[in-house]
Amino acid sequence: MANTPPTVLTFAATDPSSGAGVQADILALASIGCYPLSVITGITVQDTVGVENIMPLDADWINEQARGILEDVSVSAFKLGLLGSVENVAVIAEIVADYPDVPLIIDPILTSGRGDELSNEEMQAAMCELLFPQATLITPNSLEARRLAYYDEGDEVKHSSLQECALRLLGMGSEYVMITGTHERSHDVVNSLYGLQHGQPGLIKDYHWERLPGSYHGSGCTLTSAITACLAHGLTMEEAVHEAQEFTWQTLRHAFRPGMGQFIPDRFFWAREAEVQEKASELQH
Repeated sequence: MANTPPTVLTFAATDPSSGAGVQADILALASIGCYPLSVITGITVQDTVGVENIMPLDADWINEQARGILEDVSVSAFKLGLLGSVENVAVIAEIVADYPDVPLIIDPILTSGRGDELSNEEMQAAMCELLFPQATLITPNSLEARRLAYYDEGDEVKHSSLQECALRLLGMGSEYVMITGTHERSHDVVNSLYGLQHGQPGLIKDYHWERLPGSYHGSGCTLTSAITACLAHGLTMEEAVHEAQEFTWQTLRHAFRPGMGQFIPDRFFWAREAEVQEKASELQH
C-alpha cells in the first residue's frame, strides 16, 4: 500500500464557484500533495463577482463533523477559513484545544474580495479571544490586520502601522503573524512575517512580489492553504511561508476568468504547464 500523504483538516464554508472557501482549500492542498479533510461551517450563495448570502451551519453539526473524522484519521494540521458564527468559533476553539500539538493556521476572513461583510464584531472578538491564543500562524490581509488588532478600540485602526498591528496580534497569543499587502498602495506586493526574534516579537522578513494586474477570487484562501500544506509536509515556518507564496504567485500568474467577475487562481497550473510542454514536444517530433 502507498504511504499516506499528510492530512489537513480545513474548517470553511462552501463556494459554488470554487474560487474560495472549502473548494479552494481542497484544490490547493491536493495540488501540494496533501490529503484534504473538510468540515463545512456554512453554505454560501456566491459567484466570481461576490457573496450574496451565507447560511452558517449549526455548531452541533460542526462538532459532529470534526469529532467524527478526528476519531478516525490522524491530522497533520488544521486550517480555518470562514467560520460563520460566534457559536461556530467557540466550538472550533474547543475542538482544536484537544489537539495542542497540531499546527493551527487561521485565515481570519472578514469580507469577500468585493467587500461583502462576512464576520461581525462579535465573531471578530471571539476569534481574537478564543482562537488566536491557540494559533501557530494567522494570515490577515492589511485591512483585516487593522480591524482585528484593534477590535475593541475601533478608532485606533486608522492611525496604526502594520507593524503595530502585528505586535498586537502576536500579543493575543499567535506564534506567528503574516500580514499580506495586496490592499496596500505599493508598487510591489509586500507580505510580512512576524514572530519572535531573539526572544522579542518583531519582523522576521518582508517578501516582495510583482503586483499582477487584475482582481482575484480566493488568493487568500490559496496562500493560507498552501502554507498549511507545506507545514504538514514538515517544512519550517519560514520555508513554508516562502514556498507557499511562490506557489500562490504562480496560481495568480496563470489565473483564468470563467465567469463575469474576478479571476480564479489556477491551483493546478503546473499540470497544465506540463501538458502544454508535452504537446509542444510532440509537435517538434
